Amino acid sequence: MPGKNLSRDEAQKRAGLIEVESYRVHLDLTSAPDPAAATFRSTTTIVFDAAEPGASSFADLLAPSVRTVTLNGRELDPAKVFDGHRVALDGLAAHNVLVVEADCAYSRTGEGLHRFVDPVDGETYLYTHFEPADSRRVFANFEQPDLKAPFVFTVTAPAAWDVYANAVHESVESEGGARTWRFAPTRPISTYLTAVVAGPYHVVRDHYSRELPDGSTLEIPLAATCRKSLARFFDADEILTVTKQGLDFFHEEFDYPYPFGKYDQCFVPEYNIGAMENPGCVTFREEFVFRSKVTEAAYEGRANVVLHEMAHMWFGDLVTMKWWDDLWLKESFADFMGSYGLIGAGTRYRSAWITFANRRKAWAYQQDQYPTTHPITADIRDLEDAKLNFDGITYAKGAAVLKQLVAYVGRDAFFEGARRYFRRHAFGNTVLTDLLGALEETSGRDLKAWTAAWLQTSGVNSLTPQVVCDADGRITELAVLQDGDTLRPHRVTVGLYDHDETGALVRTERIELDVAGARTTVPEAAGRPRPALVLVNDEDLTYCKIRFDEVSLATLRTGLGSLTDPLARALAWSAAWNLTRDALMPARDYLDLVLRFAGQESDIGVLQSLHQQAKSALDLYAAPDWRAEGGRLLAECALRELRAAGPGSDHQLSWARFLASTADGAEHLQLLAGLLGGTGRIDGLAIDQELRWEFWLTLAAAGRATAEEIGAELERDNTASGKQRAVKCLAALPTPGAKAAAWSAVVDSDELPNALVEAQIAGFAQPGRRELTAGYIAPYFELLESVWEQRSIEIAMRIVGGFFPRLQTEQRTLDATDAWLDGHPDAAPALRRLVLECRDNLARALRAQECDRG
Repeated sequence: MPGKNLSRDEAQKRAGLIEVESYRVHLDLTSAPDPAAATFRSTTTIVFDAAEPGASSFADLLAPSVRTVTLNGRELDPAKVFDGHRVALDGLAAHNVLVVEADCAYSRTGEGLHRFVDPVDGETYLYTHFEPADSRRVFANFEQPDLKAPFVFTVTAPAAWDVYANAVHESVESEGGARTWRFAPTRPISTYLTAVVAGPYHVVRDHYSRELPDGSTLEIPLAATCRKSLARFFDADEILTVTKQGLDFFHEEFDYPYPFGKYDQCFVPEYNIGAMENPGCVTFREEFVFRSKVTEAAYEGRANVVLHEMAHMWFGDLVTMKWWDDLWLKESFADFMGSYGLIGAGTRYRSAWITFANRRKAWAYQQDQYPTTHPITADIRDLEDAKLNFDGITYAKGAAVLKQLVAYVGRDAFFEGARRYFRRHAFGNTVLTDLLGALEETSGRDLKAWTAAWLQTSGVNSLTPQVVCDADGRITELAVLQDGDTLRPHRVTVGLYDHDETGALVRTERIELDVAGARTTVPEAAGRPRPALVLVNDEDLTYCKIRFDEVSLATLRTGLGSLTDPLARALAWSAAWNLTRDALMPARDYLDLVLRFAGQESDIGVLQSLHQQAKSALDLYAAPDWRAEGGRLLAECALRELRAAGPGSDHQLSWARFLASTADGAEHLQLLAGLLGGTGRIDGLAIDQELRWEFWLTLAAAGRATAEEIGAELERDNTASGKQRAVKCLAALPTPGAKAAAWSAVVDSDELPNALVEAQIAGFAQPGRRELTAGYIAPYFELLESVWEQRSIEIAMRIVGGFFPRLQTEQRTLDATDAWLDGHPDAAPALRRLVLECRDNLARALRAQECDRG
């Protein structure tokens, strides 16, 4: 049930007519443990005013059936007023009471109320996910962010369950085999922020206290939950420690007490995104409960998400954008605060800005070069547009630009502006000018030009140093060249680097300046000896791609690993990757950098990025006739570094995973099989369950594993994660039958839950046997429109993006893509956007391959 696509115009019209006073929602979830039960009872009472008595409007509801509709005591015929998507409301009074009783559907897609049965113990778990517009799958409402109201939830569930919602529960009443949980009224919040989590969850409780400036004490009950079968892996103490550090930090910076009472954090199965900022009841994907050894980068990533969602309690929940055009008002700020807070809150994760420069901004650079890129303040016409705009622009580019804004207006002015913004607009809705007005007040700066350049235009600039020297090798002029469709003001640090007596590449000069226009000179550099490396945007102050002059690039080719500063080194790696993606550096040259210097990389997050990028460079950007040689070199490098890494170290684990992703020859495959079977050994390397599945996937894709062996491994790991891994391995088997089965499981039926759809798609296309999926190009384009029309948007996005023939890097694939785009000009704009982005990735791969051929 895809749902009707609410437009911005419809939302604005309804917001001008309706003001919501309150919601009361009762959900009867007692049917949930019965696998034959497809629906649950939902009863909603909405009290609202209408500015024009006698006018008509509608409430949103996606449900298989509606039992009763009552408006102001008048019973309406559901068959006449409900079309499966909306409840028509005619003849509104000045003051209205709407009661809708419906049978709503349990979800398998992670949208609405998702139901999951744990294969370990058979227990049933429920949770909601609503952003941007799926609360209408659970209760009738006005599904738009600017119609905020208080909510009172009452939930009837099996007696053995616990229930969590946005507010604290006021009472629990037992009757027969059920209990009814009554929750306190929330503060005014948007519909997409409401939440219910129900099931026999394992819970760890704690408490946070803070003395406020007025002498009172703020008390916040804390809880962290996961499925019972994951309890032995649940490091709740670490999660709650970061939570308390974050609450301290945000209270200090925002000077506005946390407004939502309690703070629950629920780790839930088959979750579609990283986490969701439901006030008082934050939901996270349960992959953050680590079943096996992970690197410090994974713990840092989780801590970042914890603080990201916490920042939303103010940016997004307390103050919410009026419409999805200003999605950046919450996501950009939360993305920035996630990294900023890791440092500011005093957590143990001190590499946050290195990770941000290396990983988050790489996402932004990729998104910002698509033909579908958009300004940070986007033009969001409808809900489908909104869904697709949770992207690298809204998150990572927006966060990078906010980092610049803090530097531009000053830290104190920025946070004082935020405080005024919260106080003025608490529990309300805002637009861009509301925040900028507060920042202009506190900083004394006119932000109109900054806004126009950075928030209202799209695209990424490249900054390149131009060095002119005299006969003695001294700089006569250093300039920074800027290109891009829109030239912007940049505050940058230019670092000059030379080798010291030990051979290390260290910074000898730091020059900070403003770059504007196409060419900016750096007068402070004149007269200095020609450095070995000029690093524009050292310290990562601005959002741009950096390039190198010839001497600097030559220095990096021979000595990138000798850069001692980890952030400078991360920026150099990022720049080399962008050169490769832009077909300015042959893929084999980038891979040569990885082969020579990745073993010297100390930052584990950067190393893991290098491994991912190296695999992409080999699979997509290297000339096809060189792939086998490049793969052999990477596998040999992986094995060499694996054996050299410290026993039990994060680096050892990362190199083991990289070996699994690159192993293709008999020697490496035999080693993986031996490690699985216990006949092989690498000192200090624990072959735990997650690593076992990674090895099995490699063996399956290479034809060195059977369906029976994969089934035996699933018996060993009969868990939800094990099931997903086994499905992926079976789809990866190099046989026509395995590919046909994976394709059919996803395309011909909508019975698979979201996690298994993802697993089938991920296993389907493997780089080692591209010929097995070459025949699916035409069927892919034939199914696009029907998938978009018939599936929920979450599943449709996965199918459209996941099954695109990205590994068929040939002109015929590009031609087929262009033929579909030319032949379907009236296809849904969001669908065309996804296909255009896939096309751009394919065209980029073809250009990079041509560059690699030389």
